Amino acid sequence: MLRTICALLVGCALLLGGCADKSTRGDFVDVSRQYDIKQVGRLPKSKVTENSGLAPANKVGDLWTHSDGGNSSRLYQITRQGDLLKTIDLAPLTNIDWEDLTHDDEHRLYLGDFGNNQNKRRNLAIYRLSGPAFQRIDTIRFAYPDQRAFPPKKSRRNFDCEAFFYSQDSLYLFTKNRSPEDLWVKQYVLPARPGTYVARLADSLLLDTWITAADLSPDGRTVALLGRGRVYLFRREPGKRLFDGAKHMLRLPTDSQVEGLSFINPHDFIISSEKGRLYQVTQR
Repeated sequence: MLRTICALLVGCALLLGGCADKSTRGDFVDVSRQYDIKQVGRLPKSKVTENSGLAPANKVGDLWTHSDGGNSSRLYQITRQGDLLKTIDLAPLTNIDWEDLTHDDEHRLYLGDFGNNQNKRRNLAIYRLSGPAFQRIDTIRFAYPDQRAFPPKKSRRNFDCEAFFYSQDSLYLFTKNRSPEDLWVKQYVLPARPGTYVARLADSLLLDTWITAADLSPDGRTVALLGRGRVYLFRREPGKRLFDGAKHMLRLPTDSQVEGLSFINPHDFIISSEKGRLYQVTQR
């Protein structure tokens, strides 16, 4: 009976978005001096408006990107310097609020249409794109297990999402908390296959910035979460929840709104700003 009660209490804590106090889960080690950060290019303004999302396009280092919600329903293949290589129109898909990209081991892309600024959407979706020119589009529809109102009270608006990554047949989503009182980031998990699901709430952590992108390193060992002026790096450790592992943080030399992040090897990554600037972050 005692074990059952304890399990229920832990579950309730997760659903409330506060599974543990920030101070009990380890501090972030500032590793800014271990990285070099420089602007390497810029996206063409006439094509990519309000850039939001990056993912690898091939083995030579090119990237996929797209525009934020309300803009065109197109994917753009670019170089790391921002040169436009290819444009793919995904119509009849509508860009309600596209926010991030990720990919799986079979070279399929996952496009997150889960931006939810007002916390009132009931049509959250992730599109799985495959085949030549991504002609096949499968849909993953989902809802949050702890959302009861659309929208909820302003103090509980933590159902916006701009960040996710793929790992081992699952998708890991991270919320952008729009509640004025705190900045809890919640991690949810979904199957990476077509269907309709209720996401599983897996973890949460108190951070002092909105999370706008996420990615998993190619070796599967490091998760990067992008915030305003910062990148948070989490070490994945067997048997531990993500936010219980070792934590590092590096500061970015820009206050502009950054929106996309993609690893280019196990240690280095590309970051894009909403205004189209591209930065390479390289470990020394």
